Amino acid sequence: MLLGQSRWSLLDRENPCPGRGNLSGWRVRHESSSRPTRPPFPDPDKAPMIEPFASRPAPKLVFGPGSLRELPATVRELGATAVFLVSDAGIARAGHLDTARRLLESAGLPVAVFADTHENPTESDAAACCAAAQRERFDCFVALGGGSSLDTAKACNFLLTNGGAMRDYQGYGKATQPMLPLVAVPTTAGTGSECQSYALVSRDDTHEKMACGDPKARAATALLDPDLTATQPRSVAILTGLDALAHALESAVCTRRSPLSSLYSESAFRHLARALPSLIAGRAAEAERADMQLGAALAGLAIENSMLGGAHASANPLTARHGVVHGRAVAAMLPHVMRFNAARPEVAAIYGRLSAVLQEEGVSAAPLLDWVGQLVASCAFPPLDGAAFDCAALAREA
Repeated sequence: MLLGQSRWSLLDRENPCPGRGNLSGWRVRHESSSRPTRPPFPDPDKAPMIEPFASRPAPKLVFGPGSLRELPATVRELGATAVFLVSDAGIARAGHLDTARRLLESAGLPVAVFADTHENPTESDAAACCAAAQRERFDCFVALGGGSSLDTAKACNFLLTNGGAMRDYQGYGKATQPMLPLVAVPTTAGTGSECQSYALVSRDDTHEKMACGDPKARAATALLDPDLTATQPRSVAILTGLDALAHALESAVCTRRSPLSSLYSESAFRHLARALPSLIAGRAAEAERADMQLGAALAGLAIENSMLGGAHASANPLTARHGVVHGRAVAAMLPHVMRFNAARPEVAAIYGRLSAVLQEEGVSAAPLLDWVGQLVASCAFPPLDGAAFDCAALAREA
């Protein structure tokens, strides 16, 4: 076949409504085309000016099955001699905590453990971790667990090295003293906290989620071991995976995006889109776990160099006011926010490019919007009772 006589075309949705959440209607169709072999170069006079931006450095990433075994060498590489290991009870039950401690101690690194982190950590949780840390002698944090364990370790680092309370650090760059090095070892594929310089901590009084950031709080190294996610309950994996998907999609179109963050966003979406349907269907294997782990980290890097958007802004009050699990709240809002955002031509153009990841032509936002809606529907979550919500208050707090 001559070059240019064929192309991969739009996904053929033979049944445009293949059933609630049924993604099987999406497939690649091959058809002939008379498209020229060499597309014309864009007119440089019409190219938009690149807006100024500044990047934030990424942690060193060590990715691959079994990379937890690199933990002792990673700690030694930072010049550390003793470790404060922050984790949670679920990670202890899965055996990962004992494995990490055994690896460190066998390398001659003393380990003190705090395994009492909780989901959506509060100011009190951070203070409790700091109180435990003050009783120990160490020069490096290791955070092993999901986003809550990583956030707790970062928050403890703020308090231990700079004093005060977490609300003193709401915002960015308010820590005046050096902080201890942190090695992040995520056991979920979702938050991307291992690649971010923020600790998310809720106020004790209002339950408002505070973003407390500082470049010194960023992990020095993140060990991305997909094997650690194999023990994650499927329901949790789905929720964290949808959160990661929202990170990729929202950072791709937020007003603070940059050429660098866009590279991270689009790469993250490529990995997550490849794995999420299998994860939701209960068919995730090693390859899908690897895609999810790397995709979540790349989405975290995208956030670090841009920001999020309306789905997260409107989901956070649902969690704070009504206890809706974060991933569920984000998934509920994401399709609607994306359709709202797609009314802006520049956003629709970005969504069109992301459609190409789904083997679309990349000329329209519609295929991406349809795919996200069907993906969320395929999870078959129980509906949220909107009548029980104070929508005016939720809107004010978004």
